[in-house]
Amino acid sequence: MKIRFLWPGKTRQASLRQIIAEHVKRIGGLIPCEILETREARGVDERCKDRILEIEARGLEKHFKDDYIVCLSGDGREMTSEELAAWLGRRAAGSERTITFVVGGFLGTHRRIMERADMLLSLSRMTFSHELSRVILAEQIYRAISIMKGRQYAK
Repeated sequence: MKIRFLWPGKTRQASLRQIIAEHVKRIGGLIPCEILETREARGVDERCKDRILEIEARGLEKHFKDDYIVCLSGDGREMTSEELAAWLGRRAAGSERTITFVVGGFLGTHRRIMERADMLLSLSRMTFSHELSRVILAEQIYRAISIMKGRQYAK
């Protein structure tokens, strides 16, 4: 199993970027893991939401290959950390496909990407910024893999 995090643009806040990098490094010590940051729609007026989402969608789609796509969505399935670990364990046992977790940009994710996803995952019923969602997702994936591997992880 390989984990890929995929999102448009770089994480701008240095403190959040550092936390993400640390968790990706930890995950990488257990299973292969990478971050792919695609093109974000720079210089496009924020009021042109459809255009922004389309530009970002094209950048994301280039990296899908035969991956199992999981998109973050407020309408997605909620899981506990233990349920996420069990789900990842089943995915790992049943397939060698890369699991790609997609986090949309500041305007969300294009509907086409959501429809293409194999699964929609919700981190919470609360709304988080896209950059904070990246941190939470990386931490939860590390936690889930630690649980899968029988390692202790602080609660």
